[in-house]
Amino acid sequence: MFDSILVPTDGSEHATRAAEHGAALARAFGASLHVLAVIDTRTAGGPFSGDDLEDETLDRMTADAEETITAITDAIDVSGEIQTTIREGAPADEIRTYRDDHDVDLIAMGTHGRTGVGRYLAGSVTESVVRQADVPVLTVRATDRSRDTAPYDDILVPTDGSAPAAAAVEPACEIAAQFDARVHALNVVNLGDVAAGSEYTLPKNLIDSLESQGEKETERIAMRARESGVEAVTQVVTGSPATDILDYAAENDIDMIAMGTTGRTGLNRFLMGSTTERIIRHADMPVLAVNARDQRIDES
Repeated sequence: MFDSILVPTDGSEHATRAAEHGAALARAFGASLHVLAVIDTRTAGGPFSGDDLEDETLDRMTADAEETITAITDAIDVSGEIQTTIREGAPADEIRTYRDDHDVDLIAMGTHGRTGVGRYLAGSVTESVVRQADVPVLTVRATDRSRDTAPYDDILVPTDGSAPAAAAVEPACEIAAQFDARVHALNVVNLGDVAAGSEYTLPKNLIDSLESQGEKETERIAMRARESGVEAVTQVVTGSPATDILDYAAENDIDMIAMGTTGRTGLNRFLMGSTTERIIRHADMPVLAVNARDQRIDES
């Protein structure tokens, strides 16, 4: 499924951690690895004037980018050659363009970074790439939990039953098969949107119906995982989607969360887009965000 993996870097610890996870996936899938540094030319001019000084600034930013790439390639372990590139422009745009130019199958990037000459704010750039990329994006924060890059033993796939949520199932199962990981299928029955107030209680038969539907949805994921030859468990809980997903991940030592990036709302639905973004910002483990517009998931 993943033949080519792109690792954009801004030199931050988060980006380095993402590169380590990208390299682990490259080893597992026998994929080629690309490391990209983008010089944000919007920061080059600033208060400076004069072509010579601007050239000097760009030279310094280029040297900084070269050092950043060298630090990444020295830190990761892959069997094949690493393709390295420096580009100039808006980071999110250049990352997407590089993906298109090189037919990349997965992007692995940090979720926070630092600003300054030659740097870009990786958090906002990552969220922009997640929203618009037509390939899965593995987002990683530099936390104690994300230090372990392999093997992935437990992968969580939250679902609201929507087609966008289902977009994450196939890549999650493929990764689980490569690492012989257990797949956890989780459905959160979100009653907050339909409760009129703290004194309002939903009819028990409605709650039972929502939970029953959740069981069917999680079992579909479990069946797909078992078809891949990996173990699967299911769970249906009632509460707040983002909070319960994060709680479940922490309580069950989850190594990766795989989610769709868009969805729908309703009685037993939650907005996968905003929920996924919240998970990306707060999860201690890597999050694989799969945009439902990625038609190649269905073609693989």
